[in-house]
Amino acid sequence: MKLLRSFLDTHAGLFEPGGRLHRLYPVYEALDTFLFSTDAETQGSCHVRDVLDYKRMMITVVAALVPAVILALYNTGLQANRIIAEAGSAAVRQDWHTAVLNFLAIGNNPHSLLHNLALGAVYFLPVYLVSLAVGGIWEVLFAVVRKHPVNEGLLVTSLLFPMILPPTIPLWQAALGISFGVVLGKEVFGGVGMNIWNPALAGRAFLFFAYPASISGNAVWVAVEGFTRATPLAQAAEKGMDLTVTWFDAFVGFIPGSMGETSALACFIGALVLIITGIGSWRIMVSVLAGMTAASAFFNIAGSASNPMFQVPFFWHLVLGGFAFGTVFMATDPVSAAMTRTGKYIYGSLIGIIVVLIRVVNPAYPEGMMLAVLFGNTFAPIIDHYVVRQRIKKRKASYDQ
Repeated sequence: MKLLRSFLDTHAGLFEPGGRLHRLYPVYEALDTFLFSTDAETQGSCHVRDVLDYKRMMITVVAALVPAVILALYNTGLQANRIIAEAGSAAVRQDWHTAVLNFLAIGNNPHSLLHNLALGAVYFLPVYLVSLAVGGIWEVLFAVVRKHPVNEGLLVTSLLFPMILPPTIPLWQAALGISFGVVLGKEVFGGVGMNIWNPALAGRAFLFFAYPASISGNAVWVAVEGFTRATPLAQAAEKGMDLTVTWFDAFVGFIPGSMGETSALACFIGALVLIITGIGSWRIMVSVLAGMTAASAFFNIAGSASNPMFQVPFFWHLVLGGFAFGTVFMATDPVSAAMTRTGKYIYGSLIGIIVVLIRVVNPAYPEGMMLAVLFGNTFAPIIDHYVVRQRIKKRKASYDQ
């Protein structure tokens, strides 16, 4: 590390004002602060001193995502290997995924931890690397043009984005989606801290409306030619509670779905990390759960002879689709979520109610969590505005007395 520190110090002059590569200073600064603690000192009399800076915050979120990433690798491989075992190895689609597995001499036994992790990695890692590379290019480009540091938020966005995509998403679509999320979802608003919507969700929303066939929940597992399998949430929209999976399998995450959002268990572990470190708001998480529970109970009581989704109780909504993942990692985004204490309760409840409304009222689109969080992001500034106004009126009235 001393050698690396010496190397960076020796070449610092090239990137500082007056150096030949001064335009690329944000790139040098990003590498330096990523590897080492910054020695920059805040000047002036008005500033905040806190051990939790932006870099530590983002690294903590990445750490909280680790359980979900591990389950994403395992479950992606598990679902694909189950299909291969059912359809026969002769029907396996011969694409570059298969070529990599053949080169590594790894089989397709769904009971093997190694085989499942390896196949999951073959699907997940390329999407993640494309998201990281393309998103990084856009981040660096805007940092160089605007002459501001490269922010570590890219590490979180580039990891969240592949987690909410199906494993068979074409890589060029992943690149297009992360580009939309970073550029139009964040940078056009001014960059980190100024974006209205969660960038990862904005990118997925773009792909959903632009390329619905590639991101549909009914055809996300196509490791075998001509084979499709509906997600449990899509099954619930068609048959109600006549599901082919158990609640425990759905809770652990051993079900078809987007790569990283199937395991409620992994999301709860991540939630504990975020709550203990103070990065994720427990008020938002609890409010989303409360709003979802209240809305699902209402539809359960109302009932419907024609809509099977009216039958789905809250504890199934909790483990199906991306509800748990969206509640823990998307709704709690500190930039796009509500900031006031009361506003967090309203914001979270709104998301919980909307996700059930979308799932139940519109069975053609049974997921709902993505749009619910984006709606919540849109109304978060308005919620905070009226909460602050009400608080000012209340204080003024107490002073007048």
